[in-house]
Amino acid sequence: MTESSNLSNHLNSSALPLSTDLRRTSKRIKDEVYNMLLKIPAGKVSTYGDIAKALGLPHAARLIGQILHENPNPVVVPCHRVVPSDGKIGGYAYGSDKKRKLLEEEGVNFCGASNTHLEEFQKCRVTWPLS
Repeated sequence: MTESSNLSNHLNSSALPLSTDLRRTSKRIKDEVYNMLLKIPAGKVSTYGDIAKALGLPHAARLIGQILHENPNPVVVPCHRVVPSDGKIGGYAYGSDKKRKLLEEEGVNFCGASNTHLEEFQKCRVTWPLS
């Protein structure tokens, strides 16, 4: 048996009692993130870090980004309303131009040399918990 098939067999075996719990936890976190996105009003944004902190995971901004990257409904569950903490537009499944267009349609303005910074970032940034 090769090393890779040994690893594959180990990962697919029942010898990992935590795997079900980890999957449940992962699903719960994803659901919480997607529910938070639904609360961000049009014309407002949040940051990956702010969402992570609101979930009690203050060092998990990259995890939030990964979850948003996997969002199966990127316009319905508005991940385009999440930006990096520096006020730049950041990435989006359909490209940053589409993200910018969606945000502009919601009333968010941009500035900067490459026109990729949110204008008056702090004014359009929501804080958690939302009321």
